[in-house]
Amino acid sequence: MRNNRAMSSRPHRIAVLALDHVVGLDLGTPSQVFGTARAADRALHYDVRVCTPGGRAVRSTAGFQVVPDHGLELLETADTVIVPGVHDGSALTAGTIEPAVAEALRSAYERGARMMSICTGAFVLAAAGLLDGRRATTHWAYAEQFRRLHEEVDLDPGVLFIADDRVLTSAGVAAGIDLCLHVIRLDHGSEVANRAARRCVMPPWRDGGQAQYIEQPVPKASDTSTAGAREWARQRLSEPIALRDLAEQARMSVRTFTRRFRSETGLSPAQWLLQQRTDRARLLLETTDLTVDQIAHRCGFGTTAALRQQLHQRVGVAPSTYRRTFHPRPELVGG
Repeated sequence: MRNNRAMSSRPHRIAVLALDHVVGLDLGTPSQVFGTARAADRALHYDVRVCTPGGRAVRSTAGFQVVPDHGLELLETADTVIVPGVHDGSALTAGTIEPAVAEALRSAYERGARMMSICTGAFVLAAAGLLDGRRATTHWAYAEQFRRLHEEVDLDPGVLFIADDRVLTSAGVAAGIDLCLHVIRLDHGSEVANRAARRCVMPPWRDGGQAQYIEQPVPKASDTSTAGAREWARQRLSEPIALRDLAEQARMSVRTFTRRFRSETGLSPAQWLLQQRTDRARLLLETTDLTVDQIAHRCGFGTTAALRQQLHQRVGVAPSTYRRTFHPRPELVGG
């Protein structure tokens, strides 16, 4: 699961490609997040640099110009290429980008670089043909526009980020931080990623997907929220929790609770509960000496097989593999 290139003695080289109308926050996210990922001796794990086509200045949507130190040649030696979001230009309006930019992106991928986008940067990767036949995401507000331009891409606008082999895409704005933290976790493990998250004043991972942020009517009173029931459930993950139990905690009918729950989290109660159990299991695998069977019971899965199935579905590996990657202790019992 870890990226071996990032494990070498030199910092992992990241090229951030800024195009005209680049989103200011998206542009600053990679250097800020990856810049907090350091070794025990404080050495930087990543070397983040910004480039533009021809090394020319480009205008951001935040009212300032970006004057880079590098042109597209930076992509020729990058281990990872990140495309921040853009809020105008042919990538969004016509699904096209400059031929030189498309060629540089494709060449970087064919050479073996990891490709990432933040927010509407997915339009740029798609215009270069790098998302054809892949699962991808972008900001929910641009989902229909993306589908019109790129029918060949399997778009899922309900998630915070998607990793499809070496091509990773994220939803809007803050989801770029989630994706960068995910990559740090893959490259250097949970301890480094968690430290980086604390420096960014962010949780190591967030609940749910971006569906919870789509514009919709907001409940008028706090007593209509399902937050209390969710917190009640988090404290009892080792126990059987039925939908009716959650609805009773919120003092709602099952039907009303289910509707409100989905509007607030973007997930059904069952999906959310599985996510909470899986995230708790991941944390215990990373930080404790408990056996996989003990973790399965503490997280409410009941059996190791059930935990194994859910972890493989959500992360792609077995519990024992996950533990070796993020909490390498040879004496721990696998599963």
